[in-house]
Amino acid sequence: MSLHPSQSLSERAMQIAEQRFPELAARSGHEAYKTTLQRTGAVVVKTSEGRLVERRSDGSSTVLKQLSVGKRVKPGLVLKRGKSAD
Repeated sequence: MSLHPSQSLSERAMQIAEQRFPELAARSGHEAYKTTLQRTGAVVVKTSEGRLVERRSDGSSTVLKQLSVGKRVKPGLVLKRGKSAD
């Protein structure tokens, strides 16, 4: 849907377009995640199915820790590695 500068959207058309923002943002975020992993070869640590996992660019995962039920972590929280008990 391409608009020329002189054209304007109706209120209904604007609302329909705005309803797609969450979908587009989620898709863009997922694509950025995949692209970053592929370009840098880095790993990402995330939660998945009640576990803390490390994801690699090749798609493989390593479970780092089983998480206790009900443990909530705010999105975007930066975790710091503690001293090992060894």
